[in-house]
Amino acid sequence: MLNLPVASSELILCHYVNFTNQIQVARISNITGWFFERVIFPGQRLLFEAPCQGEMEIYTGMMATALLSERIFCESLQIHASNHATPSSALNISMPSEPEPNRELAVF
Repeated sequence: MLNLPVASSELILCHYVNFTNQIQVARISNITGWFFERVIFPGQRLLFEAPCQGEMEIYTGMMATALLSERIFCESLQIHASNHATPSSALNISMPSEPEPNRELAVF
């Protein structure tokens, strides 16, 4: 099925990780006129946009026996601005402004 148009202002950026050792299928089908389905391999990260009222269903299992194992509200998978790269000043890391003079490099 195709993703039908949903206003971009209604979409949120979401993140999901398959922490299992099995292939999973992620599906959002509770939004009228909108459908999402992806295969997620073990250890794979999935970054996607979805309506905030969407509910992701996670199916886990073997080839023909996938079972619904989890339901997650997309709002709880939302990436917030504070989740993005943290400046080095917030990590208490000092960055040298210039290389130190007369410093020899070790050669192996």
